[in-house]
Amino acid sequence: MDCKIPGLHHVTAIASDPQRNLDFYVGLLGLRFVKRTVNFDDPGTYHFYFGDRRGTPGTILTFFPWPRVRRGIRGSGQVEATAFAIPPNSIGYWLERLKRHHVTAEKTPTRFGEEVIRLLDPDGLMVELIASSSHAQIEPWPDSPVPVEHAVHGFHSVSAALEGYERTARLFTESFGYRLVDESANRFRFESPDDSAPGRIVDLLCQPDTAMGRVAAGSVHHLAFRAKDQAEQLRWREHLVDLGYNVTPIIDRTYFHSIYFREPGGVLFEVATEPPGFTLDEKLEALGTHLRLPPWMESARSEIEKILPPIQVPTRS
Repeated sequence: MDCKIPGLHHVTAIASDPQRNLDFYVGLLGLRFVKRTVNFDDPGTYHFYFGDRRGTPGTILTFFPWPRVRRGIRGSGQVEATAFAIPPNSIGYWLERLKRHHVTAEKTPTRFGEEVIRLLDPDGLMVELIASSSHAQIEPWPDSPVPVEHAVHGFHSVSAALEGYERTARLFTESFGYRLVDESANRFRFESPDDSAPGRIVDLLCQPDTAMGRVAAGSVHHLAFRAKDQAEQLRWREHLVDLGYNVTPIIDRTYFHSIYFREPGGVLFEVATEPPGFTLDEKLEALGTHLRLPPWMESARSEIEKILPPIQVPTRS
């Protein structure tokens, strides 16, 4: 391939209670509620998008909140942890903020020279805050409840738990353009060459003795990586098919176009386009304020709105 993957586009996870999900990621972590829409495959449920001011690729965490869904089981073949970057001097601030909001968190041993806070969201999703001197280009949300000097700066990395890491590593190094930059015990760190991209790090955890996980509430559903546009995405699709992967056709997700395939360890990967972005159907200042539906669902809006539970976006406090 003549093009390389600069980093993550988004991470999509599963939650249970939508209001509790909003309270945690907007009210506590200070992410912007970028888009409220529905699961295109299950329009009776929400699809939430959180990110920086405009939903820059590499800052976007999305959720399918299915009320009363069962809890997932952590194991191999899935993402173990989703990590956000925070400023290097913000560890103390975040430990105190989490304590004040009665969130159990721990400062773990330094990882590759960086300080790490590990915590669980209300559904048991493992989240990490990593003190980083990243040069990632994002747009801070000025109305965040978290002061800008301590604000989350998009994704730092994701950690994928795999039975064996070698075939997945080849996908990253030989196709995506990543390089192995460090390792410690069973953790192998890969980085894209674009140091301005948020979410440019992937850690592969080799866990041959761990049972396969079950994706449900508190689990990451899939990882999405960035493609510059549809032409580049099509080249990725052709390349992945040539490598023997089963790749979906290109799917219109309104704010980006997507293809999906499973990497050798079983994690669902997506390649998503950067355009058209979240200002396609809302002004930048109004992102996330109204329920947005794709054109083919507008005729069913009244029925969909009756099914969806009411939600209230946390205000700055």
